[in-house]
Amino acid sequence: MEAEIIISLLTLIALETVLGIDNVIFISILANKLPVNQQKKARRIGLILAGVMRLGLLLLISQIMKLDQDLFTVFETGISGKDLILILGGLFLLYKSTAEIYHKMEGEDGDVTKTMIVTSFGQVIFQILLMDLVFSIDSIITAVGMVKEVWVMYVAVIVTVIIMLFAAEPISNFVNKHPAFKILALSFLLLIGFSLIVEGFGKEIPKGYIYFAMAFSLLVDIIQMKTTKKSEPVHLHEHYKEEEQHLDKDVL
Repeated sequence: MEAEIIISLLTLIALETVLGIDNVIFISILANKLPVNQQKKARRIGLILAGVMRLGLLLLISQIMKLDQDLFTVFETGISGKDLILILGGLFLLYKSTAEIYHKMEGEDGDVTKTMIVTSFGQVIFQILLMDLVFSIDSIITAVGMVKEVWVMYVAVIVTVIIMLFAAEPISNFVNKHPAFKILALSFLLLIGFSLIVEGFGKEIPKGYIYFAMAFSLLVDIIQMKTTKKSEPVHLHEHYKEEEQHLDKDVL
């Protein structure tokens, strides 16, 4: 049991870190619209807000997950408040990950950042707060789909935010250099979303199967990265323009 908890914690941290890169980049882009002397403060506040919002949503969802009384019946299967959250969360992850994969392969560069217009420090913080909310929802749903212990989710969120505070630039550079890892992480969300829906209807998929599938896929990706002849990686379409995606070395 302890080994499973450790595996789930490390897997969740790794997945949240890769998927959280876009959040850090958006925070950096918004902060860069401010005077130089305010940028560092805005980035720090933005990352702290991201962590606080994730913990708050996690607390809220963990309370809802305790509602196990049936609200209604679908195909002779009772659906409780907990089941409803699992089903809706799973559908959200399926939609979000599918839409993201499509956008990265066939979308428009800079479709989000071109609408980011700010004139004051307060507006930057407000937009960062909205971005954090969007990223926090799929982050927390992913956590719920991967682990059962609430404390593991809290630890994963805190560790991920700390990693983002101090190691955002090297992680971002690696993911941009090897975009297959970003697509793989989004594919994992499809798996997690499906497992949430199934669990919501009372048929739980053992977490060990999910971890094995993810570990095997990651291993194949790493082997290909090490053995395949080096070539220029595929250009993924991002929600920010290419010239905007550079992270300052001094993220804090």
